Amino acid sequence: MTHKEEALALPPSPWDHREETDMPAWNSRGLRGSAFEERINLTNEKLRDRGLALVQKIPTPITPIEMDKEHGHITLAYFDKKSTVDYVGVVQGVPVCFDAKESATDTFALSNVHEHQVKFMEDFEKQDGVAFLLISFTGSGRLYYMRSRELKVFWDRAQSGGRKSVRADELDEEYFFGQGDGLVIPYLEMLQKDLEERE
Repeated sequence: MTHKEEALALPPSPWDHREETDMPAWNSRGLRGSAFEERINLTNEKLRDRGLALVQKIPTPITPIEMDKEHGHITLAYFDKKSTVDYVGVVQGVPVCFDAKESATDTFALSNVHEHQVKFMEDFEKQDGVAFLLISFTGSGRLYYMRSRELKVFWDRAQSGGRKSVRADELDEEYFFGQGDGLVIPYLEMLQKDLEERE
């Protein structure tokens, strides 16, 4: 068993003993994360509480332009600089970074990924980290763990004049996974599979 495999030899799944919890709420107006990101945030909190991982959401730096002073909400803003990925952290000693994406159809548009994100993920992998996308295909209710090296193949295809999207039937069936119990997103199992295939 390699160091990375040992690092991810986890105790029983944290999804097995789900605690009752209220769904996170947010104001329906203004800047907010998606329901998918909220579920990832909840998952990461549970993983941290169990001592399995420390993964943080990276805020996108913005400059407010207009404010609703009565409610204290930003109503118009612009991005200060290019962001990297949505999440960065460590899982049982393994550095990870990933971005959360959603698609309402069974086709994932590569326009949802930016060149600087692809480059960041490549650089992260060069430092022995694990980079990936978590994609929610909301129409089918399926989740997909897209490895950085897999993303790069589709990215390069698009950059050389090929398809600018990825059909679900082009993806590795073994990296699709279910929603999990309750609100948590069970992505650690896919991370474990990714690590095992790197040997």
